This record gives sequence, structure tokens and C-alpha cells, in this order.
Amino acid sequence: MKNKLSKSMAMQTRAKRRIPGMTQLLSKRPDMFSLGVWPGYFSKARGANVWDLDGNQYLDMSIAGIGANVLGYADPDVDEAVKRAIADGTSSSLNCPEEVELAELFCELHPWAEMVRYTRSGGEAMTVAVRIARAHTGKDKVAFCGYHGWHDWYLAANLGEKNALGEHLLPGLNPTGVPKGLVDTALPFHYNRLDDLEKIVSANRKELAAVVMEPIRNLEPDPGFIEGVRALADEVNAVFIMDEISSGFRLTTGGAHLVLGNVVPDIAVFSKALGNGYPIAAVIGTTTVMEAAQTSFISSTNWTERVGPAAAIATINKHRKENVAEHLVQLGQKVQQGLSESAAKHGLAIHVGGIKPLSHFSFEGEHNEVLKAYFIQLMLAQGFLASNQYYAMYAHTEDHVLAYLKALDIVFAELASGLAKGDLLEKLDGKAAQTGFQRLN
Repeated sequence: MKNKLSKSMAMQTRAKRRIPGMTQLLSKRPDMFSLGVWPGYFSKARGANVWDLDGNQYLDMSIAGIGANVLGYADPDVDEAVKRAIADGTSSSLNCPEEVELAELFCELHPWAEMVRYTRSGGEAMTVAVRIARAHTGKDKVAFCGYHGWHDWYLAANLGEKNALGEHLLPGLNPTGVPKGLVDTALPFHYNRLDDLEKIVSANRKELAAVVMEPIRNLEPDPGFIEGVRALADEVNAVFIMDEISSGFRLTTGGAHLVLGNVVPDIAVFSKALGNGYPIAAVIGTTTVMEAAQTSFISSTNWTERVGPAAAIATINKHRKENVAEHLVQLGQKVQQGLSESAAKHGLAIHVGGIKPLSHFSFEGEHNEVLKAYFIQLMLAQGFLASNQYYAMYAHTEDHVLAYLKALDIVFAELASGLAKGDLLEKLDGKAAQTGFQRLN
């Protein structure tokens, strides 16, 4: 049954006229799903449910606020902490004590860390971390593995090579506007390819300020890989930075690196799940490295507001008390298993990957973008916000997963039928899903 989306579509038309690219976040742009079908805007979100502007209610089994809402939408414990912070005033000429309390909590969870700085988003926190590393070492170049945001230091990797970042999450990231003087300052290496990093280190021994990596995203680290990265960073006195923006608070309360062996970084960066949807990010590290922040100007008014730290403290406390990570892993395991079994049953070729709490799948073959859009369309009709990603929330239950997999099995049967008949495009109410970054007209 087709949902009525007149108000949702009208808002998208208004947005395209007033907001370049329609949204503030590429991953929430409707054409990443299916333009003309994906509702795009919400009126209310609570628990695991979302209501669009037309009043349609969905069980959200998709991206969980791009991984920000690890507990679920409008979590009562986090919201209560935020309401108290608002009632007492969110900012003043003095500093909020919550920023000290949160720093102490971070260092308790990560005994190797001694100092903490805050921002309000992951991308800017990564930029702060890289600035600190450059200030500490007096060097400029950064070797990196994985996706680390939109800022100049990272997009500079695409200045010298057409699509150096293409294999690190999103293809087509255009470095227009990034100073050309940054060419050859951001040097990518592949996950589990220590030889890639060895070549970078060999060619840039005196210039490497930092080695940056996500501890885990799609693949498990090979034995010795993270240890090898740490050793190579130490060999050239580069700061070893773990980007935990996506991986943090998925496998344990704190950074994923805590459960991936005995290697600790010099700096780790957190955001997304940290505030359960409230804006907060943290850069934690050793005193030796973090003190370099005082030798460079790193400062912003809204980094001192109270809501973010209050939300983070409440999120961490609930996450630890309820053993949220175990719940996320269990649900992700059920989803990945269900995806594989249903696809095999209906003869669909898919690839299932990602760590269990951040699962994803992709349709293989030339019709993948059409299949994704039709999958989204059919799942919406059954009352599910669903894409090719499933980000687990604490608000999700086993019954939610069972209902999702039941609906998914029906949809996979329809996709297989459409492939066999060759009429997928005719069945689309919207447009095929887009991949990577491109201009929205």
C-alpha cells in the first residue's frame, strides 16, 4: 500500500530551493535512498519509531540517526538529564562542571587517556585531533585509513589523485575549495594492508605528524595489523589517532579499541553515539600529546555549552548500566543471519558486512541501485524505514527484528520476481538510489 507523502514531498521541494544539496548531511539526502519515495523529514521520533510530516508511522530499522541514537529516539533518561541542564541554564560566562565530570568519566573508561577536549561534531573533532598532532610533532603530513569527515586535512587526499578516497567509504568526494597547497599532505593506506603504510612511512619519515585509522568498520583487523600500525607510528614519532566516531559505544562502553587487543592510541576521537543524538564530540589522549593544544589556537564558544556534556554523561551511564553493547551485537547478528538466509532462499546475490551493530548489505550486479530503491519502496509500504544499512539501537527488541525480517523476506521474494521478469524500473515510484557524492539538481 502506497503511503501518502504530499507534505513530505512539498518540504523537499522547499528545501531544494533554500538549502544547497537539500540537507545538511549527505547520508540523509533522499536521493541516497529513493527520491520521490523516501519521506525525508520527521515530525516525531520516539523509541524505535518515526513519524513523517504526513503522519505515517514507521519502525526505523535503518540508520538510527546515522548511528547517533544508540539508545533510541527521545530516550527518557538522556532527555531528563538534558531538561535539567536546560532548566539550570545551558550557557553562561562561567564553564559548566559537566565538562570536567565527562572528562573524568572518559579517562575512567580509557585508563590510558589523561586529558580531554570537546567539540560538537565528529568532523571538527577529527580536525582538532589532527591539529594537536601537528602541533605536537611540528610536522605536516597525515597517513590515514578509513573515512574521517569533510574537512580540508582529509579531502586533501583527493587533490593529487582523482579519487584517492573512493575506497574509504564514499567515492566522488570533490576537493573543490580545498587549498591546493595541501596536496600530498594526506596519504591513504588500506585497512589490513600494513605494507601500504610501510611505503608511506619509508617515503615520509621526517614529515609524518600522525597516523589515523578507524579501529574497525567493515572488516575484523588481521592479527598484528593494529599492533603494526602502532609500531610504525612510533618508529617515526607520529601521533597514533583512533577515529572512534562510528565504532565507539558499539562493541563496548567506550572505544572499540578496548576490545580489539592490547594496543592503545595517543588520541581517540568520539561523537555520534556519545550524546544519543545531542551534539557532542570528544578528543581524548595522553597528557604529553594533548598539552600541545595549548600551543595552537583551538577554541569555540559553543564547545562550552552544557547540553552536550549532560547528554553524554547520561548516555554513557545508561550504556554501561544496561550492557547496551551486548544487546546491539546480538540484534546485529540476527539481522545479518536473516539477510543472508532470505537472500539465499530467493536466489538474490547480496553481500552482507559491517560489524554486527552497524550492519549493511549490498545487491550485487548491474541493477543494484534499482534493487535498493525498490527494496526501500516496498519496506516503506509495510511500515518500515529500511535501507541497505541496519544500525542497532537499544530501543530495538527481538520482536522488532523478527517483524523486520518477516517483511524483508516478502520483499526479497518480490525483488527476485522483478529481476526474473525484467520489470524493476517500471515498478519504481521514485528514482534509483544514488551512491557516492554528486550534485543534487
